[in-house]
Amino acid sequence: MGTNTFHLLLAVEGETGQYIIVHRERIAVKIGKGGINEGYITLEGIERALVAMQHFKSEIDRQGVTNVYAFGTSALRNAKNSADVLDKIKLKTGIQAAVISGDMEAELIYHGVKYSLDMSNEPSLIVDIGGGSVECILGNDTEIFWKESFEIGAQRLLEKFHKNDPITIQEIQNLNDHFETKLGPLISALQRHPTRVLIGASGAFDTFSDMYCYKNDITKHEEQPETPLTLEGFYEIHKELTRKNREERLSIPGMIEMRVDMIVVACCLVHYILSKHPIDRLRVSSYSLKEGVLAALISPQPSIKIL
Repeated sequence: MGTNTFHLLLAVEGETGQYIIVHRERIAVKIGKGGINEGYITLEGIERALVAMQHFKSEIDRQGVTNVYAFGTSALRNAKNSADVLDKIKLKTGIQAAVISGDMEAELIYHGVKYSLDMSNEPSLIVDIGGGSVECILGNDTEIFWKESFEIGAQRLLEKFHKNDPITIQEIQNLNDHFETKLGPLISALQRHPTRVLIGASGAFDTFSDMYCYKNDITKHEEQPETPLTLEGFYEIHKELTRKNREERLSIPGMIEMRVDMIVVACCLVHYILSKHPIDRLRVSSYSLKEGVLAALISPQPSIKIL
């Protein structure tokens, strides 16, 4: 139950102990809209959440699912009325949701990415840009070297900094100043664990990859665990997104309605990180938090206590 998007993932256990994903769905609930920077979920956001969760419960029942895990992230983590929202969800659906910490969210994202990609022994920087928080993880195929969750997600940035459309040069500078203040721990960690690879986990990176594939006539399959995006392709996308207004962005092949508003600030965040550390290669993982839960179910991790 993300700040921007609620996701449903249904899977069945295969013969070898692996899980086979049988259904995926996402709904742009935007529970953080209008209240995230003040620390509450609006009544409209609660209503959208209830509608989405009731729809998910219908699909869960239709498919005969017996084990249900529901997790709230940044918006619910920081909302003063979080307990009230979770109580309403339980009352309407019978689903008991848990709110996970930013540290746990980063841990699960790492396991989701590791589940989908061969990261090798070389360290990679994993970045997941959510609506409320941004998780950054430095690790390789066997271990996490460093991880942190930053409360600078795209909905927060959008409401605080992106007032004009197209975004102005001054607003981009204000964003960069904000990143300079907030992302010091990331820059320090990159100095201790240098990497040349940035892995974008799902979300905005899926849209960057979609735009890149459309522009370069690359066929992208829905269930691909890794999808194409180059450094040069990203810089072209950044230039395009920061010059267009909402209507123009929405007409870009690969853009989707649920990301058209937040995509600019998300793009500026990635651009900032690239400006602070030498990266040679961009990778995009289609898997992230929810697949990390599956990975933990398949091979329980000692550090994951929520399952």
